[in-house]
Amino acid sequence: MTVSVIIVSVGAKDYIKFCLDSLLKQSHLPSEIIVIDNSSRPNFVQELNRLYPSVKIYSSANNLFYTGALNKGIQLARAEFILCLNDDVVLDKKFIQEALAGFLVKEKIGLVSGKILRGNRKTLDSTGLFLSVWRTAKERGYGQPDLGQFDKNGFIFGVSGSAAFYRKEMLEAIKKKGGYFDADFRMFYEDLDISWRAQKYGWLAYYVPTALIYHVRGGSFRPDSGIDKTIARKYLSDELHYDLIKNRYLTILKNETFLGFLLHLVPILIYDSCAWTYVIFFRPKVIKLFFSRFFTKINEKMHKRRIF
Repeated sequence: MTVSVIIVSVGAKDYIKFCLDSLLKQSHLPSEIIVIDNSSRPNFVQELNRLYPSVKIYSSANNLFYTGALNKGIQLARAEFILCLNDDVVLDKKFIQEALAGFLVKEKIGLVSGKILRGNRKTLDSTGLFLSVWRTAKERGYGQPDLGQFDKNGFIFGVSGSAAFYRKEMLEAIKKKGGYFDADFRMFYEDLDISWRAQKYGWLAYYVPTALIYHVRGGSFRPDSGIDKTIARKYLSDELHYDLIKNRYLTILKNETFLGFLLHLVPILIYDSCAWTYVIFFRPKVIKLFFSRFFTKINEKMHKRRIF
């Protein structure tokens, strides 16, 4: 079973080095490691080439953001299975070996998640991605102490974008004109979007608790004061906050059925009233970004709903 690893890096601190070191110590070594450079560091590529000559590094003249970078990496990948990683994760030495076993449970398993812990290795970050009644992305176990409450294998809705394992066959099957991931998302909700889309195509997601990985939540884009904190939006820039709101709406527009929308309308409205109250009082610039950009894309996205 061959594995291509794709890491999208902004070159923050030395996260990428810890990630690569853990990959090179795997009991099941990946057949290739691809780094997509989204950094603005002038010597970033040269430094990685010197330290990790076996790693394939690709840079772009323009920032591809997370989804565009993943599309580029998957397009280049040649293995049967694709492991997409944030650069602020470190893998247990048996992560790939244990996670691959999840794909063997059933032929239609196209997505696998391990147990993702915070950097302190005591707090849960994700034990699988789920679609909440609010129509948000819910990371099971998020912020809870790891007491073994999620130590049972089983089926889940989807996988967290910080460490997402995909069957290449599945990615090709659900790929559309816009790519594997919707590049317009940039970042946030891209993991829920692709998990939801995969499920609509008949693919399954599976959780393997013995596949361990450690994640510095927000390490690549939050200030130090916000690392591993549970309320993400408090530490986001206005641009990223806009993406967070926008991408939830786009995920619903592209994937929700009319009946599903009606059944969840009350929770959606409750969530939106809370989210927009926060924005009005604490992040008013986000309102301007939203109304100047979002509605110009409504027709395009409704068309993309048919494409995706």
